[in-house]
Amino acid sequence: MTAIPVSIRGVWFAYSDSQPVLTDVTMDVTDGDFLAVIGPNGGGKSTLLKLILGLLKPSRGRIEVFGSAPGRADAGVGYVPQVTTFRTDFPVTALDVVMMGTLGKGAFLWPHSAGDRRLAMQKMDLMGVGHLAGKPLGSLSGGQRQRVFVARALASSPRLLLLDEPAASVDPGTQEGFFGLMKEINSSCTIVMVTHDVGALSGNVKSIACLNIRLVSHGGDLPEKALAEAYSCGIDLVSHGAPHRVLGKHPGG
Repeated sequence: MTAIPVSIRGVWFAYSDSQPVLTDVTMDVTDGDFLAVIGPNGGGKSTLLKLILGLLKPSRGRIEVFGSAPGRADAGVGYVPQVTTFRTDFPVTALDVVMMGTLGKGAFLWPHSAGDRRLAMQKMDLMGVGHLAGKPLGSLSGGQRQRVFVARALASSPRLLLLDEPAASVDPGTQEGFFGLMKEINSSCTIVMVTHDVGALSGNVKSIACLNIRLVSHGGDLPEKALAEAYSCGIDLVSHGAPHRVLGKHPGG
């Protein structure tokens, strides 16, 4: 029997002696899922991704990724962080960055093969940035760089792709197409995506986890009651072509 991509059981986490960032979180991410993790700032969403990656360890509880402890090099996990820092004057092209994603396929610093280059270009074309392959990374816009970083993660041929606010730097006019592309990528790998863009979820993701220190809701829909509980404010339902939910004003706001 093949292990599911992510199994989380009774996980607690706190930084140092501070208040818990996550409290008794239990959920599964099934094979082929496209899970969106939503919730207010400080609710533990990015921390949850880092725990799945093995960058952090739970204070209590257990996490398994494909049946093993998080952080195994052969687990087949791709990751795009919310903010990727780099020197804008560093002499590296967009293609160089994407080809870094192929390093896990061989020895460290082993020369890239022609196959690596073809794979990197294939992923760049998929993300709509193939024409930028020879451009210095520092010359690209925020949205273009983000697509390059997603292509880098895809170049490792992941079975599980973790995305932390992947559309944060993408122009609002192209976000719908970006999320549609993530839906297409989901046909070949499981995706867990942290996002604040509740409206863009409709028709793209398969399940939603609403997280605010504890897991408020996890399932195939986005109940209004769960959103109101997670964000501690009222919720209004509106429709801009496709039904989605937006947050109402906080008390006293």
